[in-house]
Amino acid sequence: MTSEYSEPQCHQLSGSDISSESGKNRCGDPVHGNLGPVSTVESLVGEWLPLPDVAEILDISITRVHSLIEERSLVALRVGERNIRSVPAAFILDGQVVDSLRGTIVVLADAGYSDADLVTWLFTADESLRGRPVDALREGRKTEIRRRAQTLAW
Repeated sequence: MTSEYSEPQCHQLSGSDISSESGKNRCGDPVHGNLGPVSTVESLVGEWLPLPDVAEILDISITRVHSLIEERSLVALRVGERNIRSVPAAFILDGQVVDSLRGTIVVLADAGYSDADLVTWLFTADESLRGRPVDALREGRKTEIRRRAQTLAW
């Protein structure tokens, strides 16, 4: 069996791959001191909730939180220095999952977006929306967001 050398992925970089002068690793991701790379999606979202916190806020079991993720009602990514699965805090409003989130997640996933890509899209400001898609969903403007998400598939 032969093995081929491959470059390490950005999330697998060692400390020697981080330049303290630039504040970025060799893949261009920002870093926080010695904590390692911080992804763009992680900094775009800002506030993340670990899954046990999501369960507590929603007043459900942790296994139900896992089910919500599997059902695509929520999206969880590994973030932070401990690389734990977390959900963007903006996905929860008044102790409930944002009502229109599931359908939007499904549309974006059907368009080929990965979980990280769809979270990035939801949290990237759009001047024509006067804010971020996630904020529009929280305000109840799901039709406009879904229409935009559907056009991404074409």
